Amino acid sequence: MKKPIDRRDFLKLAGLGGAVFASGLGNFASAAGMAAKQGGDYDDFYFVQLSDTHWGYEGAPNPEAKNTLKKAVAAVNSLNEKPDFIVFTGDLTHTTDDPKERRRRLAEFRDIVGELKVKNVRFIPGEHDASLDRGEAYQEFFGKPYYTFDHKGVHFIALDNVSDPAANIGETQLQWLAADLKQLSKDAKIVVLTHRPLFDLYPQWDWATRDGAKAVELLMPYPNVTVFYGHIHQENHHMTGHIAHHSAKSLVFPLPAPGSQPKRTALPWDPAQPFKGLGFRSIEAEVKKAEYVLTELPVVKG
Repeated sequence: MKKPIDRRDFLKLAGLGGAVFASGLGNFASAAGMAAKQGGDYDDFYFVQLSDTHWGYEGAPNPEAKNTLKKAVAAVNSLNEKPDFIVFTGDLTHTTDDPKERRRRLAEFRDIVGELKVKNVRFIPGEHDASLDRGEAYQEFFGKPYYTFDHKGVHFIALDNVSDPAANIGETQLQWLAADLKQLSKDAKIVVLTHRPLFDLYPQWDWATRDGAKAVELLMPYPNVTVFYGHIHQENHHMTGHIAHHSAKSLVFPLPAPGSQPKRTALPWDPAQPFKGLGFRSIEAEVKKAEYVLTELPVVKG
C-alpha cells in the first residue's frame, strides 16, 4: 500500500502519546456528505487522534503528567504538513468526585488544546469525563457527546459509550445510529470514533461496551467500516467480521495487556526509558479503497 505523505520531519518531533494520523475532516459536511452518500469523487487525507490525556492526573506512573499534553500540542503544531483535523477520543481529564474540580480540569484542558494551530478539533468524552454526572459538565464545554460529520467521501460517526455509567450506548443513541446509517449507500466509507471498545475485549477490566454488539450489528451491512477508539492505553487490533477496530495509546501511562496480570494497574514509569508505552500512530487513508495505513511512533524525551 502506498504512503503518499512523507513523515520524515514528523519522526524528529518530541513525543506525545495516543496520536493517530489518518484521514482529514472539515466542518463543511454538505459537499463531502453528498460524496459519501452518492458515490462522488474521493480525495485521500489524514487526521490526528489523541486519546486518554487524563488532564489532572498525578502519580508515579507518569511524573511528567503535567507536561505531556503540552508536549503533544507543541509536537502537533510543529508538523510541516498540517492535518485536516484533530480528534480527542475520550478521557480528556482524570476523574474527580468534585463537580467544581471536574469543570476546572475541563477548562484547563480546553485552554491547553486551544493552542493547537489546527482549529478544526473534535471531541468525544471518556468515562473519566462523563460517567459521574452523565456528561453534564462535559457538554457544557464540548457540546453533544455523539454526532456525525463528513469529509472527502468519508462519513464519520462519533459514539458516546461512557455517559451511561453502566457502559451502555443506550436505545436512544442506537436508534439515532440506525437512522443515520439508513441515509447512506451500502458502499459508503464509514469511520466510527468511540472511547470504549465496541466489542468484548476484556469485560473484567471494563474493556467493553455492554450493548456494543448492537452497534456492530447495525454497522455490519456496510462493507467499509473502520473503528478508532481509546480507553485501554495501548495498541490493539481486532476484527469483528470485516470491521477493523484499532485502539490508540495514551498520553498519561500505559496499561497491561488484557488479562496479563490480576489487576488493571498502570505499568510503572521507567526512568531509563521515559514515555515507554506511549506513542504516536500514523494512519493514512486511501479513501477510494477504504484502506488505512497505520504506523506506530514512540514518545521520546524532548
